[in-house]
Amino acid sequence: MAHKRGAWAGSAVAGAAALVTAGLGLVTNYASASVPAWAGHPWLVWPVFAVLLAVAVGLLLWGRHLDGGGPAARLTSVDRLAGSRHGSLRRPHVERVHGREPELAVLTRMLGRPQERFAVVCGAGGLGKTTVAAQLAARAEQDGRQVFWVRWRNAEDLAQQMTRVAVACGLAEADLEAARAGQESLPDVVWRQLASARRWLLVLDNIDEPRAVGPEGEEVARYRGWIRPHGRGLLLVTTRDTSTETWGPRAELLPLKPLAAPDAGQVLLDAAPRAGTEEQARELAERLGRLPLALHAAGRYLAAPTSRYRIFDHYRQALDTEMATLLGAEHPDASDPDIARTVVRHTWEVSLDQLAAEGHILARPLLRMLALLAPAPVPLFLITPGLLAAASGQPATVVGVEAALAGLHRYGLLGLPDHSTTRTQPEAEENDDEPAQVVLHPLVREISALALAADTPDPTAWHRALAARLTEAVDDTIQAGRSGWPAARLLAPHLPLLLDHTTEEALRAAQDTLSSLIAVLFEADAYTLLHALSQHLLQTEAHVLGADHPDTLDSRNDLALAVYGIGEYARAAELHQQTLDDRIRILGADHPDTLASRNNLALALHGMGEYARAAELHQQTLDDRIRILGPDHPQTLASRNNLAGALAGMGEYARAAELHQQTLDDLTRVRGVDHRDTLISRDNLASALYWVGEYARAIELHQQNLGDRIRVLSPDHPHTLTSRHNLASALHGVGEYARAAELLQQNLGDRIRVLGPDHPHTLSSRSNLALALAEMGEHARAAELHQQTLDDRIRILGPDHPDTLYSRQALEAALAASHTTHRRRGRWLRRRTITD
Repeated sequence: MAHKRGAWAGSAVAGAAALVTAGLGLVTNYASASVPAWAGHPWLVWPVFAVLLAVAVGLLLWGRHLDGGGPAARLTSVDRLAGSRHGSLRRPHVERVHGREPELAVLTRMLGRPQERFAVVCGAGGLGKTTVAAQLAARAEQDGRQVFWVRWRNAEDLAQQMTRVAVACGLAEADLEAARAGQESLPDVVWRQLASARRWLLVLDNIDEPRAVGPEGEEVARYRGWIRPHGRGLLLVTTRDTSTETWGPRAELLPLKPLAAPDAGQVLLDAAPRAGTEEQARELAERLGRLPLALHAAGRYLAAPTSRYRIFDHYRQALDTEMATLLGAEHPDASDPDIARTVVRHTWEVSLDQLAAEGHILARPLLRMLALLAPAPVPLFLITPGLLAAASGQPATVVGVEAALAGLHRYGLLGLPDHSTTRTQPEAEENDDEPAQVVLHPLVREISALALAADTPDPTAWHRALAARLTEAVDDTIQAGRSGWPAARLLAPHLPLLLDHTTEEALRAAQDTLSSLIAVLFEADAYTLLHALSQHLLQTEAHVLGADHPDTLDSRNDLALAVYGIGEYARAAELHQQTLDDRIRILGADHPDTLASRNNLALALHGMGEYARAAELHQQTLDDRIRILGPDHPQTLASRNNLAGALAGMGEYARAAELHQQTLDDLTRVRGVDHRDTLISRDNLASALYWVGEYARAIELHQQNLGDRIRVLSPDHPHTLTSRHNLASALHGVGEYARAAELLQQNLGDRIRVLGPDHPHTLSSRSNLALALAEMGEHARAAELHQQTLDDRIRILGPDHPDTLYSRQALEAALAASHTTHRRRGRWLRRRTITD
């Protein structure tokens, strides 16, 4: 019938076109031959022509309308279908939605013009997918559109519900009977009717098992089943399946993430407006991972008059010890998937059940294992078939583990680290070979750990297997040398797990593993990670072995070095002084560890600007090391390097240059040209040569050191950044201000990213950039940077630190727009030291 209507329309249009052509020919003939009297009157000819043209256009439009399926089908109100035994097609009620404006904007635009696409709101359980869809449905109803809401239960129920939708859109009984008789596919019949109706929104909620949607054995992305992009209205699917392959090229995927902090806090305030301040609500929201399901659950609890905790802060504090009875409480009807989806304790078990049904039997034990690890990115090399088999007792293969990982990612139960705020594009390209990692949402991790405890009354096998795998991974990392540094950084947050509930016997094995990784982290200058790991080891050793045990003193020394590395010099000096006093008392004044403590105390004092005191301690340590260890011992050479640095701080540049040259020659002979200490010594010699006026030689050495550190360490290693900083400073000193400013600007960004905005070296980069800008005449910008640096140095280093005093002078000079860089350049270069 539709085909015949289209043919009729085509012939009608053709006739109209012929009529217009004849009219034009008539006019042409009259124009070229004798003209009748009536044709000489334009007021008569042109109206006739206009009538003919209007008829032609009207017939053309009517033909297109008929070709498009005729007039739009009349929609039946959902209210008339509400009493069906199959359930209501009405949308669920929704409260105010926070933080989903970008997604709703996309959906609203698609609602107006689907353009043969459909929307998929996807993400892990608990993110509020149904809420977003319901909000769009409410907007659609307000706009006069018909809304049909279908909740997934099974394939048979979906077919019945979709048929009801088609009937509401005007499906004829004859067409339905043809489908029942097997003459046509029921999905074809339904979607042909949906293609004839306009201004509708169809929501298929909780389509978490796309393979079950049908037709049987066929992928959704072929669009021959119940999910198609072909209607005149908008089809919206909510699902936990986030794979683009599942939904095909015509799907507009809108993956949901946890809410932003302000929006998450507002959800709690809406639910429990008397429970505290906006700041307290945000803190609790952050503790809950900004997950909408958890936020609503906590809000309902806080608002209940019989709850034990009715204040945001109290509830947040209680979560640390009562997670199992608050958000982790089990529901008696959790076997019902509809109920399980609404309970934080069970919502992710629904996805695990679905993955198990798909044959991914390792997904559940894999998630449980990930939950045992620290709340940090987990390197995938750590998760092996042997680990899962040893822990769970289930057979595991590489293929099975990879399939389980892919399934967990597809259902949003694990994600990938977000480096967008901490990594530049060039760095991302340089780190393409970084070990693959996954992350867990913090609440998924906590609830999964509770589930493991409930499923496995004695999880000893899990912890034992994980400890063995961590130890094995550290051994592999150490064997890898320099190339193992990225792996070491990823392993570091997880190693404190080896210290949980440890005995003295177990501690011995853990000490070897942790100490080995600490040494690697020190070589990599990964001081933030080194700080956390040393802190854990120190606390455990002090508790198990005692505060005076030599191992405890070693860990306190490592902690102090880490504190020094992150720029907290005063605290480092305090820890080193305590360790030095204890080592003198316990080990004696001449013990090598005692000398190491004195050396490291001097370094911390140097960082605090107490150069004279630092030089005195370095001289004493150098003399003792020559006597006890010999003149060529690496620690002796380290003392000479550090003494030279302190002398430079005091302005004794000639003596410092002499000592640095001697030390570089000895380190090259003893350690080798590419050793870390040799590169430090060359860097310091270059700085000293600059101070005594050998500018060309200083720049040459700095350039050589920069290239070697990029090659030996990495472009982002803190020592490499030091070389670039010092090269820029030397270039500034010889008047190459533009080149110096370029290097310093690059270094400032890298140091903020690598070391942090408050590290003293970062502040030095900003200070020296300001000096270069001042030399280029940009005094206002220079003053702004000097003011920022002064404020930060007062806060971090104190008002009397030499660097703080220098910043105050530099700011005054910049404000006065005076050129005093040459007189102040003695504060420019950052000297590196060799620690023990």
